[in-house]
Amino acid sequence: MTGINRLPQIALGNGGPTIGIQGLGCMGMSEFYGDTDETESRATLEFALELGVTMFDTADVYGMGENERFLAPFIQANRDRAVIATKFGYARTPETPDDWSLDNRPEFIRQAAENSLQRLGIEVIDLYYMHRRSTDVPLAESIGAMADLVAEGKVRALGLSAVSAEELREAHAVHPIAALQSEWSIFTRDIEAEIVPAAVDLGVTVVPYSPLGRGMLTGQAFAENLSAGDARSYFPRFSAENREANMRLVAKIEEIAAGQGATSAQVAIAWLYAKARELGAAVSPIPGTRNRSRLQQNVAAASMKLEIAAMAELEPLARSVAGIAI
Repeated sequence: MTGINRLPQIALGNGGPTIGIQGLGCMGMSEFYGDTDETESRATLEFALELGVTMFDTADVYGMGENERFLAPFIQANRDRAVIATKFGYARTPETPDDWSLDNRPEFIRQAAENSLQRLGIEVIDLYYMHRRSTDVPLAESIGAMADLVAEGKVRALGLSAVSAEELREAHAVHPIAALQSEWSIFTRDIEAEIVPAAVDLGVTVVPYSPLGRGMLTGQAFAENLSAGDARSYFPRFSAENREANMRLVAKIEEIAAGQGATSAQVAIAWLYAKARELGAAVSPIPGTRNRSRLQQNVAAASMKLEIAAMAELEPLARSVAGIAI
């Protein structure tokens, strides 16, 4: 690999650990996005550190524990440099693979954290997220249980995923929240109206997941090459009735990318950084990849500057996207 761009670093939340302004989503290394090459995935992890990517994102539900186990030797070998973020919330296990129910009870949270620590083979989780909110448990109870883990030295910082602005403020009043992980991309912009401003007010770092629209924003050829085991085949935006309309929007992104000598994926990531600057938000998006060359392209996009005209062309696209985000 040549022409390495090394990422700038920021603090996670107020006083949290230092992280690169881009993280790495590791979910696809174990499940959901078709076959994976373990050797290349491990090489991608190592190359990420070389590029200044320091936050590695997983969850206990990814591969039903297997993604945490996969990351364990890498995290252990690089414990002084790698920030590990994992999540709890789904009841799904190898014994109940179709159980996507949510559990935010304090006793569930405690056991989930212990299980993640064991699978990762570490003594403390750097960033522990509530993967999804379950409204049948008072939020204050769940955050209180997470705060207890911090007090006990088992977790360093707390995060929430896919919550409302009101829920973020409520949780932050119980214990400081370092990170908010929500979907945010050229095609999915719901969080910009209220949620991002709340994060800015509270000093919470926004961690956009699926900044490449689960791969759709990587280019025209993508959606027609999903393997048989790829979960995206069932997502509304990738369905036969929606794919053609969405690919026309992707073609516009490709036109802009060609004018900048970049890829459509790079334009999508550069757009996200530009929009975050516009809103005053600290961000560390976590595009997922299992490939070193794509990782390098993603990291290079962090230093790209899109022209005002390009931003204007991209601005209305989200309103024309067919199918809901999952």
